[in-house]
Amino acid sequence: MLRRIAVLTSGGDAPGMNAAIRAVIRSGVAKGWDTFGVRLGYEGLISGKIFPMGKRDVGGIIQKGGTVLGSARCPEFKTEAGQRMAIRSLNEAGIDALVVIGGNGSQAGNLALHKLGFPVVGVASTIDNDLYGSDITIGVDTALNIAIEAIDRLKTTASSHQRAFLLEVMGRNCGYLALMAGIAGGAEMVIIPEVETNPELIADVLRESYEKGKSHAIVIVAEGAKYNALALDEFFSQHRERLGFELRVTILGHVQRGGYPSAYDRILASRLGAAAVEELSKENYGVLVGMRKGQIVSTPLEEAVNKKKDLDPEMIRLAKILD
Repeated sequence: MLRRIAVLTSGGDAPGMNAAIRAVIRSGVAKGWDTFGVRLGYEGLISGKIFPMGKRDVGGIIQKGGTVLGSARCPEFKTEAGQRMAIRSLNEAGIDALVVIGGNGSQAGNLALHKLGFPVVGVASTIDNDLYGSDITIGVDTALNIAIEAIDRLKTTASSHQRAFLLEVMGRNCGYLALMAGIAGGAEMVIIPEVETNPELIADVLRESYEKGKSHAIVIVAEGAKYNALALDEFFSQHRERLGFELRVTILGHVQRGGYPSAYDRILASRLGAAAVEELSKENYGVLVGMRKGQIVSTPLEEAVNKKKDLDPEMIRLAKILD
């Protein structure tokens, strides 16, 4: 029977992680359990940075970006020896089960602990929205809204100076953010890893917009695309005459991770954090909690980590229609 649970955050921070931490702690307390936090992700787990965390400790954090528990890279945890050290730390602290809030890499570590026999549950959290088992993950809504605000602002200055902008958003292996930002922001074109696009085609689109008399043009680029913003800028630096517009590059980078989480992300994180505690109470270990079709569901970590989450082809088609 569970008595003591711990929660950690791992991988890239995502707006809403703190709301999930809060939900795990308060839901655990509501069940009469002792609740703990782990500082600095798997690194902290190995080094025993496990500390009591109660209702008061998570008061006033729901609106904060980032993660109050912190996160860190930990190459050592990728080895079985490191994973066994982590379990030893958990056992020494008397922890019965662990909740891991994070994306694919974080849940791969969670799966490793599960395979070694430790009770775990994962919470889907990544701004890339590339984790199988959840239609949308914690942090996506906030990151998308930040990208949209950037597009709207860039359109203002682009129109003033007859310019085209390449706006690069995060998405190393998944173009979800770029695709949705392109649709919602009215971009001329979206460049994503899932669809191969050559620079000549982009140049043709920009030239066509210029010749039609448009005052600006916006191209949204996912960082993981074959031709990201810097690669395209280098290509176009030698072919400026093909564009018509002056060209500028803006890379949002980690700006998308920061700031206050949106209401949607706070609610989603609260629901998923509470759901993770429910899975623990039912002894349904080795699963990821996420949302599908508006409902909270659990997916085996084995599937969540190893299955690929594809973009909706209808959204890709829509983006092409609206370009």
